[in-house]
Amino acid sequence: MDLSAQASGIGALADDTRRALYEYVAAESAPVGREQAATALGLALHNVSFHLDRLVAEGLLEVEYRRLTGRTGPGAGRPSKLYRRAAREFAVSLPPRRYDLVGDILAAAVTQAGEGVPLDEALAGSARSEGLSLAQEAAGAVRPGTLSVLAEVLRSQGFEPQIGDEVVELANCPFDALAQKHTDLVCGLNQAFVQGVADGLESEVTACLEPEPGRCCVKARPTAALT
Repeated sequence: MDLSAQASGIGALADDTRRALYEYVAAESAPVGREQAATALGLALHNVSFHLDRLVAEGLLEVEYRRLTGRTGPGAGRPSKLYRRAAREFAVSLPPRRYDLVGDILAAAVTQAGEGVPLDEALAGSARSEGLSLAQEAAGAVRPGTLSVLAEVLRSQGFEPQIGDEVVELANCPFDALAQKHTDLVCGLNQAFVQGVADGLESEVTACLEPEPGRCCVKARPTAALT
């Protein structure tokens, strides 16, 4: 979770002029030129140019160049600089939440259940698969097998891990609002997901359900310590 970049991008909208320009460009069906935006909002052209380019720099808008007249060749004039809303998505939540991740897990499970896989099996399998995929993505950058590496990977998903004496405690549940309403379901998904990450990192670690108020219900412990 790139909190710095996300916060910087959204923070750019704190300025009233930039926010108005962003909202105007986002609402238009076609890319917008500086003159068009200035006229529509009653702003000075130099002011509009500065703020539009700031929104581009922050990743909120994208630029393309095109001749508005449709003419080509000599005498057609220079292409105009046009602005459109960027495809990049911004979402800042403190503490971190990952409802997109749990949505992917649930969608995959529903698909599997529709193909005849028992629902409980589909849910656990989908969550574990997501964890395995995450671990595989991180495999080239981390050394597998340690609690600290597991904590590092889980931190990227908003779990806020804390390493104790032979345990990784997860101070935050990225699916908190859903967990409040469907505790057993979400805790089971968390356990399977964390176990998938651990297995993908080749860690001898077991994800245990040990719920505590205000924390994720899962703790990760060395498997050898449980026997």
